[in-house]
Order: sequence, then C-alpha cells, then structure tokens
Amino acid sequence: MSDGGASRAWRVPARPRRLLLVAGEASGDLHGADLVRVLRASVPDLEVFGVGGERLREAGMETVADVGQVATMGLKATGRLRALWHAYRTLTRRLRADPPDLCVLIDFPEFNLRLARVAKRAGVPVLYYIGPQVWAWRRGRVRKIARRVDRLAVVFPFEPALYTPRLAKVEFVGHPLLDRVRVTRGRAETLAAHGLSEIDYLLPPLLDAVRRLGQDGGLQFPLALAHTLSADEVRRRVRAADLDVAVIEDDTYNLIAAADLALVSSGTATLECALLERPMVIVYRLGPLSYGLGRLLVRGVRFIGMPNIVAGREVVPELLQRQATGPRIAAAARALLDDRARHAAMIEDLRDVRRRLGRGGAAGRAAAIALEMLEGGRG
Repeated sequence: MSDGGASRAWRVPARPRRLLLVAGEASGDLHGADLVRVLRASVPDLEVFGVGGERLREAGMETVADVGQVATMGLKATGRLRALWHAYRTLTRRLRADPPDLCVLIDFPEFNLRLARVAKRAGVPVLYYIGPQVWAWRRGRVRKIARRVDRLAVVFPFEPALYTPRLAKVEFVGHPLLDRVRVTRGRAETLAAHGLSEIDYLLPPLLDAVRRLGQDGGLQFPLALAHTLSADEVRRRVRAADLDVAVIEDDTYNLIAAADLALVSSGTATLECALLERPMVIVYRLGPLSYGLGRLLVRGVRFIGMPNIVAGREVVPELLQRQATGPRIAAAARALLDDRARHAAMIEDLRDVRRRLGRGGAAGRAAAIALEMLEGGRG
C-alpha cells in the first residue's frame, strides 16, 4: 500500500495466547488460581477461560460455569447434571470452533477426562495438574489418561511410578498445600484472640464427641469453619445441640496449629493438619448406599486418610462408618490427649509425611510445564 510514494507494511497483531482451565472443585479453584497467577507473571496477556470459582475469577479467569454449580461428581452427585452438561457443551464448542493454545485440567476426573478427549481431537495439548487418584479409583484409568493427556503434574511422591509405564512425561511437582498451609500467629496469640485458654484444647467436628469429651470441663472446642460452609447454619446446629462450641471463620490454620488435637473429616483437611504437624483422629461417614458403591470402586487402598496413604501405614487413627460414633471418637481423642508419648510420636510421624510431600513451589513447577507447552506445542 502506498501513501504519497512511501510504502507501509501492515502487520496483524499476534493473538494473545489462550488457556482453557477446568477446576471443578473448591480445592482446584484455589490451586488453579495460584497456577494462573504464576503463568500471568510470565505471560501478562494470557487469556484464561473455563470452569472455576471465586479464586480463579480474582486471578482473571472467565468462567463459563461456576465450581459451586458443578461440584461434585462421583459418589456425591445430586442435581448437578444439567450444569455439568451445559459446561461440557459450552467448552467442547469453544474447543472445536476456536481451539486454545493449551488445556489445563485439575483433578475432577469424570468431567475432565471426557473433555481431554475432545481437546486431543482438536489438536490442543493437554496438561493434567493434580491428576486423577488412580491409586484409589480405577487403576485401569491409566491407559485412558495416557491416550488423552500429553503431560501430567502429580502432587504425591508415589504417583509417577503408577503412570510412567504408559505415560513418559510425568513429573512430581510437590503438593500445592505446602505453599498454602501457613501459620501467621503463635499459639498463645491465637488462643487469646478467640478467648481460649492454655489448657487441653480440641477441635472436633462431631458434636456427640464434644459432649462426651466436655463432661470433665477441662477442654475447649472451637470449630474452624471451612469457607464452603454456611456459618449461620453451623451455628444454628451448635445452638440446637446446646453445646459451648465457638464457630470461627477465616483462621483455620492458626487454630489447627494452636490445637492439642483435631477431629477431622477425611479429605484435604487431613493433609492440612499433617502439614501443621497436629495430631488428629480422622472420621469418615457416608450413607450406606454411597459407602457401598465406594467399597466396590476403591480397590487396593488400605487407608482413607491422606497422611496414612502418604506414609504407607497408619500414623493417625481412622474411624469409618459404624466406628464413627460419639463414644469411639471421644475415646480415640482421649487416648491421644492422655498419652503424651503417643502424642509426641504422632507429631514425628506427621513431620515425616510432610517431608515426603516434597518442597514448596508446586504451582511454579506446574506453571513451568505449562509455559513449555504454550511455547513449544506438545514438546
């Protein structure tokens, strides 16, 4: 093109790189947000869209479906199918019509493995961060994962050996909670902040055990509220039980660190307690049908609590189903509180669990893998 005899070359600006990310659960929303922030430090104009929650939106992601609408699948799925189907259709259309540069999937395997197949067929490289727990659920899934995933970033040290026979590019990046579980106050300051004294201190989720443990008047029972739960509803239930339990929000890690013992429902919270090196009793209870289905699906796993799975032996007691009663929970807690040698030994075992989980920086290492894939295709 000419302008007064001068020639000018026109260039079309490069399209910003785009990332499809799916985090279908609250923990995935948290870890996904950490990953996106690290990625954006290197690629400021990175466009991110997919399934996530408040944390990912704060990190700049466009959500086509909210984590609260789609969580959870598997044994606990109730009334979420319409939202899941809408999210799946929306993302598959976008994958096919305008493929992104990379697809990052976080846990949530029932949904994500189906989406991975679509991404693969659309020529989009797939990184699975916090891969499916094949060691607990359907080890036969390894073949499917190998067909549909280009690279895998796992968070437990024993996982690479499960995948490497079929998927070469598997990397242990450490557990992202190592960067999240932090105490910001000392024990004495935390106890004073919530009106708790320096006496035997217990953090129980089960009110029947609280009632039994509280009979001698020597214990206090703050309840650290998960951010996904309604404080008003929990407080209503505590009042109805006529128990002196303080429901405390937004101070979970400090409360756990200040506790002598925690009663913990199985899940991420058990790993958080382990990282804070706090003795615990793990409690797990489902409806009979859900538990029966779980027993059929879970094979070759001796334990349900992550500290025990990582250690490969029982380092903390587990009370499941019919064992998870007020009297048994209270007895297990009392046994640890009254036996200081056993209490101290459990702390040492939990320190070993923490060491096994590697060092911090999981989001950074996962982001480095994602950047390699953004820059060089499947690598």
